[in-house]
Amino acid sequence: MQSVSPSIPFVDLAPLHQPIQSQIEQAIQGVLQRGDYVMGQSVLEFEQAFSKACSVSHGVGVACGTDAIALGLQACGIAQGDEVLLPANTFVATLIGVLRCGATPVLVDCDPKTALIDLAAAERAITPRTRAIVPVHLYGQMVSPSLLRDLAHTYELIIFEDAAQAHLAEREGVRAGAIGLAAAFSFYPSKNLGALGDGGMVVTKDEAIAHKVRTLRNYGAPRKYFHTEFGTNSRLDSIQAAILNVKLPHLKSWNRDRAQIAEQYNALLKPLLSRGLMPVSNLSGKGHVYHLYVMRVMQDQAESIDRETLQNRLEAQGIQTGIHYPLPCHLQPAFKHLGYREGAFPVAENLCKEILSLPMYPGMSEAQVIQVVGAIEESLATPAAVKMSA
Repeated sequence: MQSVSPSIPFVDLAPLHQPIQSQIEQAIQGVLQRGDYVMGQSVLEFEQAFSKACSVSHGVGVACGTDAIALGLQACGIAQGDEVLLPANTFVATLIGVLRCGATPVLVDCDPKTALIDLAAAERAITPRTRAIVPVHLYGQMVSPSLLRDLAHTYELIIFEDAAQAHLAEREGVRAGAIGLAAAFSFYPSKNLGALGDGGMVVTKDEAIAHKVRTLRNYGAPRKYFHTEFGTNSRLDSIQAAILNVKLPHLKSWNRDRAQIAEQYNALLKPLLSRGLMPVSNLSGKGHVYHLYVMRVMQDQAESIDRETLQNRLEAQGIQTGIHYPLPCHLQPAFKHLGYREGAFPVAENLCKEILSLPMYPGMSEAQVIQVVGAIEESLATPAAVKMSA
């Protein structure tokens, strides 16, 4: 079926940037005038502002979210011989970050309702070599802080949060980044708080960990030409930090927009639950920041629509969608050496076949949400799209 130019893109950053374009340009000019392109004033200002927003003491800007995971875990003392628990249902950056610090990743299944890590499954996977757990706050919803802390306390585990999709998310009165020893954030352009390029940050309450990340990001040098660690070059650009400084004060408002859009989706999709369309559950209430709005296209009902058919029909109507993620980490060809096989994590594998992310971005209008759901309803009403009963 021939597609058309998207009338509703999956992500549209223009509504965010247009009102503050002059401020962004002024911030960039400020860096140009100062000439502090690397480790400049804007970086320090953003590190302080963002860490404060996360309710922690320290923030260390790095080149990207993947580096934030790898360097953050290394700074927490995770190394070769250590096992690290993480969900099979996550973007590969989480797994790559664990591998880069030399640790052994131990994947576990996820909860079918929230798509977050199954902490009961994580507990069953603990061995004497397990040193840390990396909860991924997927789609903008946090893993339960109280349950995480109970598990970590019982087994003396480090909690290192992957909060790349959870800027200012909250659950149980705790903000993302403030649950455990440290956390990683990404500022990829489409994130709730995005740069105009790559960027990341490690946030922590621990001054020693912050100091070590600062050293590791700068060739392992706590001061120029004096190298105490085997580090790398991973520094948040001053220009990107300046842009993020402009955008940060708007983040709460943008997150509220996302929540309102999610509420509209929930209300409009509710009549379609009987047709096999089920949004991923929100157990965080207003603390969910909806980086993505994800629904399940259930495959176990005779009258439910096939996900590929639905996605193709929406695309034909100019509506872009996404799948986060179409193949779980353990089935990616790059990670065959970990020894996992198909069927190892049935919930994650099933979710990968069912999940569909709908357009979601601040500035998306109610009319656009109605248009998306209307197109879904039209697709469901088309006989050719409905699976035949067994």
